[in-house]
Amino acid sequence: MKIKPSLYVKDVKGKGRGVFTSEPIPKGTKIEESPVVVLSKKDTDKTDNTELHNYLFVWGERQVKTCVALGYCSVYNHSYKPNCDHEVDFEKHSMIIRTLRDIKKGEELLINYNGELKDDSPLWFKVK
Repeated sequence: MKIKPSLYVKDVKGKGRGVFTSEPIPKGTKIEESPVVVLSKKDTDKTDNTELHNYLFVWGERQVKTCVALGYCSVYNHSYKPNCDHEVDFEKHSMIIRTLRDIKKGEELLINYNGELKDDSPLWFKVK
């Protein structure tokens, strides 16, 4: 697991927690690479009505499995105009977060939960 030392988690009003940086980060920087725990479809189905469901990522080409990303990966908040992107490494069972633009000190780091940067499809919760 590799997490940029300047990252930290704090409460965000109306969103729970989020990931922030204590120093500027240049565009294109890999800020985190963390392992994931892959859940079978059977185990994924069991999480549908639990709080854990809000922290899962779709896993695999058929999109029937999910994963719990360790590190800070499951705490990044959603934005339809993200400043970070997340990618998965299926071979290493890991998730990578990379900045899409220069990030200012104190800024929240955001990803698009839909997986594609320009995908503005509705989510399972009301976006604030």
